[in-house]
Amino acid sequence: MSASQLVLGVKLRDDARFDNFHGDRNIEAARRLKAICDQPAGVPVVVICGDSDTGRSHLLQAACHHAEARGWSAVCVSIAELEAFGPEALAGLDTQDLVSLDDLDRIAGDAAWEEAVFHLYNRIHDRGGLLMVSISEVPTSLGFQLPDLVSRLTHGLTLQLGIYRDEDRQTILQARAEQRGLVMSDDVASFIMRRAPRRLGDLLAMLDVLDENSLQAQRRLTIPFVKTVMGW
Repeated sequence: MSASQLVLGVKLRDDARFDNFHGDRNIEAARRLKAICDQPAGVPVVVICGDSDTGRSHLLQAACHHAEARGWSAVCVSIAELEAFGPEALAGLDTQDLVSLDDLDRIAGDAAWEEAVFHLYNRIHDRGGLLMVSISEVPTSLGFQLPDLVSRLTHGLTLQLGIYRDEDRQTILQARAEQRGLVMSDDVASFIMRRAPRRLGDLLAMLDVLDENSLQAQRRLTIPFVKTVMGW
């Protein structure tokens, strides 16, 4: 199996859609991205900038789900998953209507990868497709060495995501719990928020632990149960 075949076989996450992207902080960015998916004309590339904890991967996946629902072909893959195959892994992606590349900043400063992304951009543009990428900062701040690539990335739509506030993180935690069929009261959620790590990724990983233990013990989420499971 070639690298491009492997990439095109990547499955989208079922839990990453626009309708379950919660938290007021970045909801406007999500709305703008969805609008672009509905009417992409004139936008050659969308660049989503933000910390890895801001939901940028979720939005790329959501865009692909939305595109597929509209009858487009779409693929979303992280650069981290492609690096072992080299820049040739990008070959063939331009046959998709929407190509989403997560963590593009990983290739900043690598001449071969930068040139491959630049040519991928051009092939997608020539076909009338749409490229979306996520990076941690604006393109001019990331150490990309190929001026033409920086120029392309800065002439599309840039969406800047902000770090979630505590109230957003609690909203997301409770919404994800509900998705799993867990009832998490405001009291329990507030208790968790006072003791949990601040990063959203760590918080949701903790929800995995609580979900698993709740299923095994056939217990609902109460403060005493959370204390026992988490050793607080």
